[in-house]
Amino acid sequence: MIAPRRFREPWHRLDVAVRDLVLGVFVCAVSLLPAFQNRGTLLGGVPDRPFDAAAVLAVALQSLPLAARRRWPLVCLALVSAGFALDQLRGYHSPAGTALPIALLSAGAHLDRYRRATAAACTVAYVVLTVAFHQLGPGEPVTDFVTFYLAAALAWGIGAWLRSTRIAEAEHRHRVAEDSRAAERARIARELHDVVTHHVTAMVVQAEAARYLTAAPDRLDQSLTAVTDTGRRAITDLRHLLDLLNPDHGPGTRTPPVGRLLTLVEQTRRAGQPVEFTEEGTPAPSTGSADLVAYRVVQEALTNALKYAHGGATRVEVRHGERQITVLVGTDGSGTPVASSPGGSGRGLAGLRERVGVLGGDFSAGPEPDGGFVVRARIPTGNTA
Repeated sequence: MIAPRRFREPWHRLDVAVRDLVLGVFVCAVSLLPAFQNRGTLLGGVPDRPFDAAAVLAVALQSLPLAARRRWPLVCLALVSAGFALDQLRGYHSPAGTALPIALLSAGAHLDRYRRATAAACTVAYVVLTVAFHQLGPGEPVTDFVTFYLAAALAWGIGAWLRSTRIAEAEHRHRVAEDSRAAERARIARELHDVVTHHVTAMVVQAEAARYLTAAPDRLDQSLTAVTDTGRRAITDLRHLLDLLNPDHGPGTRTPPVGRLLTLVEQTRRAGQPVEFTEEGTPAPSTGSADLVAYRVVQEALTNALKYAHGGATRVEVRHGERQITVLVGTDGSGTPVASSPGGSGRGLAGLRERVGVLGGDFSAGPEPDGGFVVRARIPTGNTA
């Protein structure tokens, strides 16, 4: 298996015309061997004739143009057809006649323009050839000419089928590539939304609070420090997202490091949101994308709490099980919306529902009877043990 591959790779690196020329030279050489003369296709009943200079021309016209069968299929078909007509009308009947079905198949497979006109021209030329046969030879039954025509049409039809198959495969690959690009764009959009919206919302809320702290320098300094820290984290997360776009980026850094949930909660607390955080269980050694999705659920829910229930009591509960991670983030409805915070587009919750759904989990988000709002997610980890 090693030796064929060693020869196959250099062969495929050759130009397609060079590879097809090898076939043409082979057909030409076999047809000129004395043992194979007058041993080819017989059409029209013209008596055999010994090979002469015209026979060499007929063989060359039928075989050598095969070098252009894929690059210039119409030229190839025209030359091969002319050589075939000369071969049969002169009575050489050389094996080079096998080049005609190859040329027809190649034209059906690789001809992009004037396909109908070419098929019509071939039919007319064949009718003229049959008339010439009846004038030169003893004549053959009409069924023989019809059979040969049907065989030629079959060769063209096989080529046309190969062409349609090749086009369908190319369209399929194009659709797959487009779908992959669309999915990647959607994933990047979700990541940008999750990262930017959370940090910018926190910075807006913190900056808004700082406006009322000019009389308390210590608290003002703390608020501005929180804005600065949030900005730095935003830059860090954006760099992490840009790393995801790097082709050399490995899958191992996609999940936020252990402890990021607590950091996220602390950041939200510094923005003025009272958060009660509970985390039960130990994260599994390998949870695939489940940890990242759980992190995004908490991040988006806390972002919405800052925007729409600022100052309201918020609870975050994360439970790590053997086969799933459950997340609950709820507010009690006592907070107030931040007027200067960016408006929501609904993309965040929709994106979370899609993320959780891809992993086969459950996601819900909605108001509570007491006026609060709760987000719940069940995220399978993929572990079967």
